[in-house]
Amino acid sequence: MQHSPAMFVGDALAMDFLNSIATPVDTPVDWLDDGEGLLSWLEQAGLVPADALRGIRARARPGELDEMADQARQLREWFRGFVRERKGRKLPADALLALEPLNRLLDRDERFSRIVGGGDGLELQTLRRWRSPEALLLPVAETLATFVCEESFSDVKACEGPACTLMFVDHTRGHKRRWCSMALCGNRAKQAAHRQRLKAR
Repeated sequence: MQHSPAMFVGDALAMDFLNSIATPVDTPVDWLDDGEGLLSWLEQAGLVPADALRGIRARARPGELDEMADQARQLREWFRGFVRERKGRKLPADALLALEPLNRLLDRDERFSRIVGGGDGLELQTLRRWRSPEALLLPVAETLATFVCEESFSDVKACEGPACTLMFVDHTRGHKRRWCSMALCGNRAKQAAHRQRLKAR
């Protein structure tokens, strides 16, 4: 099945992961609906190198990638609950306890460092072993953990579009962002306001 290009409007990759299920027009779309969808989303997000994805696809047992997509959807919905409960305000200190599932996932990582040739000499590069499909969730977990530690939950918002389910981090200067995208919900809101003004006349 051909997967449509994913949406990246969250202004943070962790938000884009939550937005991997959305209703961009009228019909809900889940970009992680199966194993191939998961691989496609990870590639579009730049979280897993293309050669690693090819290797994992070739080595995966029948149904294994679909199982990983199921785990990715469970992780997404767990994180959605965590974010929704805490968005719009500073992250409380007791959030650490709620993050234990994420820490358990991070514990499985197999990262290592290697000296490689760089443009002006040598550099130390951190790499990951892609031994099995289970490794696919590790860069996602790292993205979510980085988000929790580095972003302000006070700036996390849900789009104000009536039927929209997308979330984003408001990095605008005055923190006045209201829509997932001006081209999508912002434009719909402008059209609705215009129709309302015409009716009022």
